[in-house]
Amino acid sequence: MNIRLNIIFIIIFAIMTTLLVRVYFLSIKSNTYYEELSKRNYINRINKVPVRGVIEDRNGKKLAINQMGFSILIKPHLRSYKNKEKLNSAIEFIEKHFPKYKKEKLLKNYKRKDSAYNHDYVKVVDYIAYEDFFPKYTLFASKENIKVESAVKRYYPYKNVASHIIGYVGKASRLDIVKNDLSAFSGIIGKNGLEKYYNDILQGKMGYKDIKVNALNEEIEVLEQKEPSSNNNIKISLDIELQKYIQEIFNYKGGAVIVMDSTNGELLAAASFPEFDNNIFARGISVKEWNEMRNDFNHPFTNKLINGLYPPGSIIKMGVALSFLENGIKESYTVNDSGFIKIGNRNFRCWKRHGHGKVGFNKAIRESCDDFFYKGSLRVGINKISKTLDKFGFGQQTGVDQVNEFYGINPNKDWKQKKYNKPWYVGETVITSIGQGNMLVTPMQMARYTAYIANGKLPTPHFYKKNYKEPISLNFPEKHLNLMRKGMYEVMYHKKGTASRHINSKVKIAGKTGTAQVVSIPQSEKVRMKESDLKYYQRSHAWLTTYGPYKNPKYVVTILVEHGGHGGSVAGKMVSKIFDKLVELGYIKEK
Repeated sequence: MNIRLNIIFIIIFAIMTTLLVRVYFLSIKSNTYYEELSKRNYINRINKVPVRGVIEDRNGKKLAINQMGFSILIKPHLRSYKNKEKLNSAIEFIEKHFPKYKKEKLLKNYKRKDSAYNHDYVKVVDYIAYEDFFPKYTLFASKENIKVESAVKRYYPYKNVASHIIGYVGKASRLDIVKNDLSAFSGIIGKNGLEKYYNDILQGKMGYKDIKVNALNEEIEVLEQKEPSSNNNIKISLDIELQKYIQEIFNYKGGAVIVMDSTNGELLAAASFPEFDNNIFARGISVKEWNEMRNDFNHPFTNKLINGLYPPGSIIKMGVALSFLENGIKESYTVNDSGFIKIGNRNFRCWKRHGHGKVGFNKAIRESCDDFFYKGSLRVGINKISKTLDKFGFGQQTGVDQVNEFYGINPNKDWKQKKYNKPWYVGETVITSIGQGNMLVTPMQMARYTAYIANGKLPTPHFYKKNYKEPISLNFPEKHLNLMRKGMYEVMYHKKGTASRHINSKVKIAGKTGTAQVVSIPQSEKVRMKESDLKYYQRSHAWLTTYGPYKNPKYVVTILVEHGGHGGSVAGKMVSKIFDKLVELGYIKEK
């Protein structure tokens, strides 16, 4: 009997508890919920979208701006049979005054955006320039079922100059909106370059205005408001006049040019060729334009500064030489170069058919003797060479403020085992020592490495000062660096230097040429094939990386010409002109 009573009491208690919990939620919790809903019924929030910030060069010249204009909207819910004439009238009115907007496309745009749940005017024309629309503003403002709103469009005044660096904006996709709430209101977002990297700064912070309204949606009072952020600009280190000059003198199909302050990593110019006009993306690229660019073998979409991967060729030799010295080879080390070294059944040739004779470090850099590096690399080994090159940042991102920077490849035994599940061969060591084989670098990595040799500190390349990082000391002995610097100076001015016939600048500079093979030369070729005998896309890439002034290093100029052949002959004149331009612009003082 007692057990039954206990069960009854438990059931009654459970029912009472359930009722009390339900009463709590109905009277307190749901009251809070419905109170919030009620507020929404009489408080409207108007979001205020900030104006996208301007991008300026180091001298305040505008690289990315906002052009004022107008958008055209049509009243919603006009697709029904009884409102069909109103819709047609509005669309025909737009087409009459702006014939490039065709009726069929406007109708399609309207029907796609209009729905029973949408009570806002439907935007059918995103942007018409101020000067084109303003003379007709009164006509449109008085037209029934049409609404006009102010609009802005991103514009790049210098068009295809520095296009890869500046980047561009585009319409925000659904994925963009999920990741970035503000883009749902602005409708645009940075898609590439600095526009994307610094999108959060450039887009600014949202503002709002909370308005109390009555049942007729009429404004009663402003309850709260916050203005959107107003100073969303960024000033970068680029000098657009220097950038324009480089574009004028670069007369090749593809390549890259970098001018960097070797002491702190500031980038004064950085060009990837061929360039393209960013405005075609801001306004909306056509299918024809897209296909033309996509099918261009010179890859205009690729930012070759950070996404172009190339064999470094001979410009890697200073780094390899420093590895020799770091790993026990004496400064007095010499080899006798007869023109080739035989390993197994293969001859690894020096670029000079009959060799350079007796060669030490200085001559090896000056005349770019391959045999010196072949023989030194066999003494040191690939793993130690790779470890030294790792210090310069090869196989790593430089940290430059651009999106999707590539790492490149700094190969060694472990890398090959993981990548291909194959052992490393001695022949791979010797070709890596002259910047061929599996080694791949970006022009930005080469500019950074050159800055280290010039100043003894490894900087982080950057366009925006907030991305500055203190340069790194790698602790190579100064006497070893001076040995590299002397060799690089003689590359330019010694009668046997590989660039000496092509340098004619007011500034004394040091540098290194490089010829990076795109295709291997068959062993059956007894004489090295001339670049001119190869098809264009089989020709070697031409490198020239330099710094100056020689006695007080301040700037690095690194040039890559795709399929250009020999670095000195192709890039020497350009380097000379760029350093002279640095003098003209006041960056280097004449003595």
